Parts: sequence; structure tokens; C-alpha cells
Amino acid sequence: MKKKWNYFSLLILSLMLGACSPNEDAAELYHKESPLQADIIMPEAFSGNDPFKVSLTQDGKKIDDANFVHFEIWKADGTFRLPMEEAEPAGDGTYTFNQNLTEDGLYYVKVHAGNNGSIIMPTKPFAVGELSKSDVEALNGMAPVESSNHEGHH
Repeated sequence: MKKKWNYFSLLILSLMLGACSPNEDAAELYHKESPLQADIIMPEAFSGNDPFKVSLTQDGKKIDDANFVHFEIWKADGTFRLPMEEAEPAGDGTYTFNQNLTEDGLYYVKVHAGNNGSIIMPTKPFAVGELSKSDVEALNGMAPVESSNHEGHH
């Protein structure tokens, strides 16, 4: 009787352990992230009235129909701030935005873009005209001054 009990216990234990073995295709069952990527395109010498451009890709493909693309621009010294404005699709995965900047100084452009559940917000500094000493120091420190107003974020 004791021997039958041992075999029975061993059989139940084997069945329980067998049920816990990992499924070989388990990784395929999980959602795979395909992050959105952005390349902010700026001319070498920004004149102040050049269009802002961003090129979006996801899974190696250019994205012409992103869920949203907005540009936000501010001056490092805090004297100018343009809240998020919608970009225009220009085809071939590129989106543009026009804003005339007349004052010299260090500026930042932030792109807010989203597509298929992936949201990104890259920031890039750029100069208009001559930079002040404090602008050069801020640029050398590479610490972007964040815009203070974040209303309307996605």
C-alpha cells in the first residue's frame, strides 16, 4: 500500500512539474515594442525664418500618417515661448512647421510625436544670429532649459 502511495505521489508530482515547463514560443505571445524615431533636421546656419523639419520612422519605415506631430519652441533666456503647434505633413515621413524668429540667441525645439502607442519628445538646441556669453555657457553645459508650461501634453 505504501509503495502504491509513493508511485501515485511521484506521478502527481511529475504531472505538476510538467505543467510548469515554459512554452517555447512564449516570447511571441508578448507585445513587441516598435519605438518611433525622430530626426530633427535643422540647417547649419539657421536664419530665423527657415522651416523646422522632423523625419519620423518606425520599424525602419517612414511614417506619413503619425497620430500626432507638434513643435514647441522656446528661447533659453525665457523671453520667448511658443506652445505646441501642429506640424504639417510634407510627405516621405517628413513634417514641417514655420515660425519666424527675429531675436538672436539660443533656442530649443522640442518635437512631440506619437504613432501606434509610441510617444517621443526629442529636444534640439539651435542658434539664431549671435549667441550671448550666457547662451554659449548654456550650450556648452548641454543642459536644455525646459519650457515651464506643460499644458496640453499627450
